Formats: sequence, structure tokens, C-alpha cells
Amino acid sequence: MNYSFDFASVFRNFGPLWDGLLVTVELTIAANAIGLTLGFGLALLVMSRFAVIRLPVTLFIEFFRCTPAIIQIVWFFYCVPMLFNVFLGSVTMGILALGLNLAAFNAEAYRASIQAVPREQLDAGVALGLNPFQRILYIVLPTAVRNSMPVLLTNGIGIFQQSALVAIVAVQDLMYQGKTLATQTYRPIETFTIVALFYFAVSFPVSQVVGYLERRREALAS
Repeated sequence: MNYSFDFASVFRNFGPLWDGLLVTVELTIAANAIGLTLGFGLALLVMSRFAVIRLPVTLFIEFFRCTPAIIQIVWFFYCVPMLFNVFLGSVTMGILALGLNLAAFNAEAYRASIQAVPREQLDAGVALGLNPFQRILYIVLPTAVRNSMPVLLTNGIGIFQQSALVAIVAVQDLMYQGKTLATQTYRPIETFTIVALFYFAVSFPVSQVVGYLERRREALAS
């Protein structure tokens, strides 16, 4: 291969990549905030004994879990303004699309954890005079979050990586800035190598935390 690597040309234009990383982190944090909170609410609703509540929520979850994230992002950007006459900023639309996608996956993680809450704890809450909301807040929620934390963190890493898809609708995230810089410098190998290292530098430490939590939970269980 007769190719001369020149990473210096990328480092001379490092500013846009840094700005793109900040946008990617903003997308990830906001999407995780939606996914963590809305996901728990969806998990409670999907376990309702009332079909009129359970079925629409199940359809919502399965739609976001069974369709490509890139289709969801494109649909939000182009269809929501046309159908509902709602015009939001590109970053906001990206956050909503990624947040709802994450909420659907987190709902399943929460649901499994809620079902694993010992019945004795709920009975103890009743004996203490806690109302249903208090039992959810003080018994179900802490246990569900603790049991599902590795999965929630893994999903959070996934949404950080999937956030690169918003570049297709011109959100100026890390991937978008990388594509722009690669076009301007004619250095796609160097540019996308550095972009990949950015994603790795953020994802790898979190994945190690997930592994540690898994090992710690297994040790406590044994």
C-alpha cells in the first residue's frame, strides 16, 4: 500500500472534533436521562393488569425495539414536523429519538428486575402501611435499579455509539464533524481512526465498570 499517513493534518483541525464530541456527550446524557426515567414508567405500565394500558405500551416498546434506530431518527426529523407541525432544533430531535429508543430497551431491563423483587418485601411494605406509590418509590425502584444497573449501563454505552447515526440528519456530532474533516483534509483513514479512538476512550471505561458491577453482584449473590 503506497499511502503516507499524516495525522498532523487532523490534529491541526482538532477543534471541530472536540466540539462534535461535546455534542455527542450532550446527546448521550440527555437520552439516558429520558431512557432511565421513562423506561421505569413504561415497565410499570407494561405490567398493568388492564389491557387498555398494557397493550399500547407493549406496542410502543416493541416498535422501538424491533425497528432500526436510523429509521426512527429519520422519521423524527422528517415526519414529526410534517404530521404534527412541531419544529424543534436538530439536537433536540436527536435527543428525543435516541431517548425514546433507549427507554424501550430500558423498560425491558426494569421489567425483569421488578419481577425479581421478592414478594416478602412488598408484603412488608403493606404491613408498614405504605401506599402503592410509596411501595414503588421505596421498595420497587431501588431494587429494580440495583438489579438492572449493568444492563442500563450497557444500554447507555450503546446509545452513545448509536448517537453517531444522527450525523445522517446533519446534527453536528462527533461523526458529522469527522466526516466533514475527512472531506476537507482528504485524510479519511487518519480522521476516522481518531474518531474511533474517541468513541473507544469513552465506551471502554464504562464497559469496565459494567464488568465490575456484574462480578460484584455475582459475588454478593454467592
